[in-house]
Amino acid sequence: MFSRLSRPRALVLCALPIVALFVVVGVAPLPYAVAQPGLTADVLGADQGRPVITITGVPTRVTEGQLRLTTIEATGPSADVDFSDVADGWFRADRAVLPREAVYPSGQSDQEVEKHNLHDMAESQNSATEAALGFLGKDPKTVHVSLHLADVGGPSAGLLFALGIVDKLDGDGAGGDLTGGLTIAGTGTITGGGEVGAVGGVALKTQAAGRDGATVFLVPKAECGAARSELPKGMRLIPVTTLKGAVSALRSLGRGERVPGC
Repeated sequence: MFSRLSRPRALVLCALPIVALFVVVGVAPLPYAVAQPGLTADVLGADQGRPVITITGVPTRVTEGQLRLTTIEATGPSADVDFSDVADGWFRADRAVLPREAVYPSGQSDQEVEKHNLHDMAESQNSATEAALGFLGKDPKTVHVSLHLADVGGPSAGLLFALGIVDKLDGDGAGGDLTGGLTIAGTGTITGGGEVGAVGGVALKTQAAGRDGATVFLVPKAECGAARSELPKGMRLIPVTTLKGAVSALRSLGRGERVPGC
């Protein structure tokens, strides 16, 4: 014989499996990565006591202003991300929850991912140098560029490296700084031919840029919408598709001329 349960008790008993499920979900690792605004670095400055950009073989300029590359920080491929981490990321503007496979190649360890990112950074630096010297019409056989930046990987700093080389060699082309003395940030991959590509995470990168004093942000044109989504107050977005276009936009900005925005 089964005794009849009161309704409150029956509801409690029925809820027990659901509560247990939430407890399990709350502590079980989930296949996500959580990202947040990362560091920024001035490519015209120094890192760990060494200039980020060193150029020999031709005269260089003393620059003012800043060109800050931007990054995001994400949990690693082996990190345990649980339900509370994901829920927190969903409700915070300075966090992004992404499928782990969208951030890291499947099956790679933390060490393999780091090695891959450093390789991408080295390739990006080579492309940035090629693009900048090509834009300026400099012979790469007589100009040697060395780029140094610790603890940063991936290809998304290419545009800023190229702009930094241009500023150190040619400035705005009329004796002034390409930055116009401003703190300018941005992101974007670059090819040896000067084409700028999308990178992802731009809404987090604009927040990092604003935190570190930037008032202008160069963004790959295809990512204008994402960049606007969490744009810091007072920050100006400038869309770019090529190194030539980015240099032209900064020169116009320094002269007080009209510059397209997102």
